[in-house]
Amino acid sequence: FWVGAGLGAAGSLILLDPNLLPGDWGWRACFFIGAVLALAILPMRIWVPESPRWLLTHGGERDARSIVAGIETRFRNEGHALSDDDLTRLKLRTRGHTPLREVFHTLFNVHRRRALVGLSLMTAQAFFYNAIFFTYALVLTDFYHVPGDHIGWYLLPFALGNFLGPLVLGRLFDVIGRRKMIATTYALSGLLLTLSGYLFEQQMLTVVTQTIAWMVVFFFASAAASSAYLTVSESFPLEIRALAIAVFYAFGTALGGIIGPAFFGRLIDTHQRSEVFLGYLVGSGLMLAAAVIAAIWGVDAERKSLEHVAAPLSSVGDGAE
Repeated sequence: FWVGAGLGAAGSLILLDPNLLPGDWGWRACFFIGAVLALAILPMRIWVPESPRWLLTHGGERDARSIVAGIETRFRNEGHALSDDDLTRLKLRTRGHTPLREVFHTLFNVHRRRALVGLSLMTAQAFFYNAIFFTYALVLTDFYHVPGDHIGWYLLPFALGNFLGPLVLGRLFDVIGRRKMIATTYALSGLLLTLSGYLFEQQMLTVVTQTIAWMVVFFFASAAASSAYLTVSESFPLEIRALAIAVFYAFGTALGGIIGPAFFGRLIDTHQRSEVFLGYLVGSGLMLAAAVIAAIWGVDAERKSLEHVAAPLSSVGDGAE
């Protein structure tokens, strides 16, 4: 996402140049950058194997074995030793689909505490990101008087900070643990936004130091937001992992992603730094609340198989835990 955002920002510096294209054509041409990147995804799909777990539950045992054998062969060829001694045997029944009634019963009844964690994480990050990122250019133009065709220069470092966050911190979610790292990154994001918001409100930041502050904030916030998707995809039974992401993304975006930009847009329209700072405090509060919820009720899923984190819905007999 953030590599794409960086490409879009760099492209805007060229396409919004009035010496190259008229103003009413330049911004339209920028949209084609996203279209080209989207088309590039189509051939990449060929390289991604189907999920062996999905194949097993849909009667594709032979294909599942072939995919797993290929993965294990590649690892052995690279010198890794693989052992089956610690694996748990499961009996799974095949099914064509999972009824929506069973999906929502599993999400909001069987695993309602995990649902609370997932919804809290997704809502907080949706408000945090959409409210601030979608009004990023407005803050630069209204309060720092940055020309519209120069915004890309300030989006590039912002995108870089967001890209480096998960890349640098990602391994720690397995080494230190999910719950600790999720709570830490959410809490740091909230606290750092409060600090940078206060400096902004006091007019102690220049456009350069404001951009640096946002880079630091979203270095941690990007890892936090990524962990929200990680959490809802691994905390629930394997048959509904993808659907769980969709459900919580939809709810989280409705609660935080729609309200956030509209709320911040109104605050920016006041042209008062104190009002914008109030919005930052709301975003910080949501991130801190999500951090507390994750610390108390989060799932320690690091270095565990999906079947150990949540028993499959299609499991049969005593083989499942």
